[in-house]
Amino acid sequence: MGAPSSSTSSEIFLQSLEHTKLIPIVEQHRLINYFRYVDDILIIYDTLHTDINAITNSFNALHSNMKFTKETEHNNRINFLDIKIKRQDNHFNISVYRKPTYTDTIIPYSSNHPPHKYMQPLSSYTID
Repeated sequence: MGAPSSSTSSEIFLQSLEHTKLIPIVEQHRLINYFRYVDDILIIYDTLHTDINAITNSFNALHSNMKFTKETEHNNRINFLDIKIKRQDNHFNISVYRKPTYTDTIIPYSSNHPPHKYMQPLSSYTID
């Protein structure tokens, strides 16, 4: 599983990398937007000014221990995290994306975990 501090350490490292080495890449390749959540990155770019293979190569040259891969849109659509993004003309339509393995199952309150001493069953709360 790794150390509890590993997620914090990796976030600090990635933010440092973004602030020191990524800004010149964004400017050089004329990226429109860059979004990152943990280790998932979404880049919006204009194909007239930007080559996605060149961007991938620049990202992979940032650090020898990091390997970036790319997934491009198909039929003007791409899934990023739990979002489906569809490009139409000059705007984007956004909707919820569910993986084919999605089951809509949540862990019930009565599951096998120790209850918090301040937590009460839902039935004991009243709504005014």
